[in-house]
Amino acid sequence: MDAQHFLAEFGHIANAPGGVARLRELVLQLAASGRLVERSNPETPIVDTLAAVEKQRKDYKAQLSLRSSRGMPSNQTEPFIIPCYWEWVQLEQISLYVQRGKGPKYSSNGSVRVISQKCVQWSGFDIRQARFITDESVKSYGIERFLCDGDLLWNSTGTGTAGRVAIYHDTGDNRVVADSHITVVRLADALPRYLWCVIASPWIQTRIHPTHPESLVSGTTQQVELGARTVRTLPIPLPPVEEQARIVVKVDELMALCDKLEAQQRKRRRLQNALRQATLKTVVSAESPHELQESWSRLEENFEQLFNAPEDVKEFRTILLELAIKGLLTRQKSGESASDIIRLLAQRNQANNFSSRKSRLNQQQEISGEELPFPLPNNWVWLRLSSLGSFLGGGTPRKSNPDYWRGDVPWVSPKDMKVNRINNSKDSISQEAVEETSVKLIPSGALLVVVRGMILAHSFPVGLAGRELTINQDMKALCPYFPEMSEFLLLLLLGSKRRFLGMVERSTHGTCRLQTERFASSVVGIPPLVEQKRIVARVTELIHACDTLESQLQDANNLSERLAISSISALTGITIEQEEDQPVKAPQTELVAKLRLGETPDIKAQAPLATVLARHNGEMSAKDLWQRFGGEIDAFYAQLKTEIAHGWVLEPEPAKVREIVSEEAGA
Repeated sequence: MDAQHFLAEFGHIANAPGGVARLRELVLQLAASGRLVERSNPETPIVDTLAAVEKQRKDYKAQLSLRSSRGMPSNQTEPFIIPCYWEWVQLEQISLYVQRGKGPKYSSNGSVRVISQKCVQWSGFDIRQARFITDESVKSYGIERFLCDGDLLWNSTGTGTAGRVAIYHDTGDNRVVADSHITVVRLADALPRYLWCVIASPWIQTRIHPTHPESLVSGTTQQVELGARTVRTLPIPLPPVEEQARIVVKVDELMALCDKLEAQQRKRRRLQNALRQATLKTVVSAESPHELQESWSRLEENFEQLFNAPEDVKEFRTILLELAIKGLLTRQKSGESASDIIRLLAQRNQANNFSSRKSRLNQQQEISGEELPFPLPNNWVWLRLSSLGSFLGGGTPRKSNPDYWRGDVPWVSPKDMKVNRINNSKDSISQEAVEETSVKLIPSGALLVVVRGMILAHSFPVGLAGRELTINQDMKALCPYFPEMSEFLLLLLLGSKRRFLGMVERSTHGTCRLQTERFASSVVGIPPLVEQKRIVARVTELIHACDTLESQLQDANNLSERLAISSISALTGITIEQEEDQPVKAPQTELVAKLRLGETPDIKAQAPLATVLARHNGEMSAKDLWQRFGGEIDAFYAQLKTEIAHGWVLEPEPAKVREIVSEEAGA
C-alpha cells in the first residue's frame, strides 16, 4: 500500500477531529495484522526463525548464568486473523530477556544513569530525564540489567503513563539501567521497531485500562500495573524477519505522511483563523450601515469556510456585542432621542449634592472629541459611566470570626465571575458581617466588574446581580440610577471588553489592575431607552443563534469523530473506546507541552503569555505558563490560541495531558 493508495482509501478519516491520530492507529493495526505490505519470496520460514531464537535464548542465559523462566501455556485462541505464513508467539519466545528494572539508590552524579518512565515518551527515548545511581550500588546490578542498543522500554506503572513504549539507543556516554517501573524487553531475532509497532497498536493500547474486558493491567483507574508475567506471555503476531523490515519501512513512510497531513492541517487552520479574524475585523470596523452591509455580505458568502469549529463562534459573539454598542445592529427610528436620559440625569444631579470628594466619580465631566472611540448614530449621546450610576466597592470580613461566614448572603469574588448572571457564589456571609464590617450590600440589577487580579491579563469579567449580594475588594459594582438600563449596560460592558482591557495596568510583579477612576470616567455611547430594549432583544436573538450554531458544529464534529472511530474499528476489527457524553470525575492531570516565544509583541498588545515567556528565556512548560497566567484552563487555551494566531507564541507540538503519578512511580 503506497501513500497515494493510502490517502485514496482512508484520507477522509484525516478530516475528522483527531483524524490524523486515528490514521496513525490504523497504520499500526494494519502493520500488526499483516495487511500493510505484500508477501515477498523467498523469506525465512517462521519455524526456522523460532528454532534459531530458542538456541540464542539458551546460549544467552547460559553465558550470563540466568535462570530460565517457567514456560507458560500457549493461548489457543487467535486474537485476530493474520496471514497463514505468520505465527502467534508469546513475547518471551522471541526475547533474550524480559524483566522489570530495579529500584535505584539515587545520587546527584555517578558513572551509571538510571532511567524512569519520564524518559520513555511516544516521541522517543529521552536520556535527559535520567538520574544517577550511587557508585556503591552498581555492583548489585547483574550485567543483564545494563541496557543494550535496541532494547524495548515499556512503562508499566501508573494511569496515563503505563503503556508508553520506546526503543533505547546507546549513545556510549554512560552505562544505563532502568528503574522498577519500566519493563525491559531485549529481543533475539526480531526487529525492535516492528515490536514497537505491535505494542503501540490499538490492539494493545486500548487494553492498558483496568475496565477493558481483556485488560492487560491490574489495579484501579488511579494506579494501574502492567505485570512482567503479562508482558512475557503477551501474544505477538510474528512475520518473517524480511517482512518485518518491509513493514517498518512502510510504517515510517506512512507515519511521515501523517505528520505532513497534520502540519498541513495546522497551516490551513492558521490561515483560516487569520482570514476569519480579518473578516470580522472589517465587520466591527464599519462606521456606517453601508460599510456594515458590505462587510457583512462578505462574511455571509464565506461563512461555512470561516466557521467550522465550535471555538470559532466565540469570536463572532464578541463581534455582535461590539456592533451592538455602536448602534449597527438595529435601525434608528425618527422621533427617538437619548436627550431624555440627559434631562433625567440633570434633574437627578440638581436634587443631590455633589460637592463631597466621595461623589466625584458621579459627576459628568466635559467630554472632548479625542475621547470618542468611534462614531455614534445621531440620536445617541456620549456619557461617562460615572454619570449613569454610583460605584460601590467590596471587602472581606475577618476569617477569624466564623460567625461572619455562616450566613446566606452571597459574597462574590472573581472566581464566581464565570457567568453573566450572578445569583449565587461559592462563599456566603452573614447579615452580622454586613452590619459590622466594611462589606456593603449591592442591590439587584447592579453591574459587577473585576478590577484587580491576573485574570485581567486576558479577560474582563462582567456580571449582572440577580439578587442582593456582596462583593470582595477585587471588584466594583456599578449601581444604575435607572434600573431599566441594567440589561443594556451589561451588553455595553461586555462589548467594550477590548477597550477596557487596554486600560489595565500591570505592575512589575505581574499584578493587573483597572483604576476605578479611569474606568468610571470612560465615555460610552447611550441610545434612547426604547432602542436599548430593541438592542437587548436583538442581541439575545443573535446570541441564541450563535449557541445553536456552536451546538451544531460540536454535534457535527462529534459525529465525524465517531464515524472515523467506527471506520477504524471496521477496518481493523479492534474496538476503540469512545468517551460517553456524561460528566466524569476528572483525574489529577498536568500539561506537558513546551511553549516557546515567537515574535515579540508590541508593548500595547494584549499578549500576557508571550510577556511571561519573554521573562523566562522564551520557553516554559504549558503547565508552568498556565499557573503564572492565573486564569481558568479554558481561558488559558483561548488566550494561547489568540497569541499563536498572531505569531507571538510558536505553534507547539501536539499538546498532551497526563495524569500525575507519584514520584515513587517515576512517572
